[in-house]
Amino acid sequence: MEITTPRGPARAEVDEAARAGLLLVLTHGSAGTVDAPDLLAVRDRALAAGATVARVTQPFRLAGARAPGSPARQDEAWEAVVAALRERYPGLPLVQGGRSNGARVACRTARAVGAAAVVALAFPLHPPGRPERSRADELRGAGVDVLVINGDRDPFGVPDPADAAELVVLPGEGHDLKKDPVVVGETVARWLARYM
Repeated sequence: MEITTPRGPARAEVDEAARAGLLLVLTHGSAGTVDAPDLLAVRDRALAAGATVARVTQPFRLAGARAPGSPARQDEAWEAVVAALRERYPGLPLVQGGRSNGARVACRTARAVGAAAVVALAFPLHPPGRPERSRADELRGAGVDVLVINGDRDPFGVPDPADAAELVVLPGEGHDLKKDPVVVGETVARWLARYM
């Protein structure tokens, strides 16, 4: 499904649950795709649990850019994407999320789009080696419950448990969360049950 946004087209790959109790909208990181192992595992487990899942390729990626541009422009496009998906799937509770930069977008826009919660995979707490440039305020500012799943070897850091409703730190995982993506999917599916 192609979605028009003020920043160009976005693409949503939607997997519909037979009897959906939730709309889960996910997106990629700055240089990644919606086919990242952790996103696919979350899709599979959430779909099996009764969520309709939309994996969104943002306009900057469809345009071939590796960098997302300004947060304000990225958030503007994201809000248009979520509005289109909510129109297509009215009445379902919305949970949104993503990995890395996508997790930041989900946190920043949660209130504006009326999300019930956020799933933040590999939340990039700070640039590698720059802990003084913390992005914890984006987690705290989401205004809804946030599930954070990070690896203990993530060079972007691990958020403080106080900055999220739930923090799961996976031993031996890096920023890509690809060592055991099934665990990521199962953790998210268990957490989503409270919103269905």
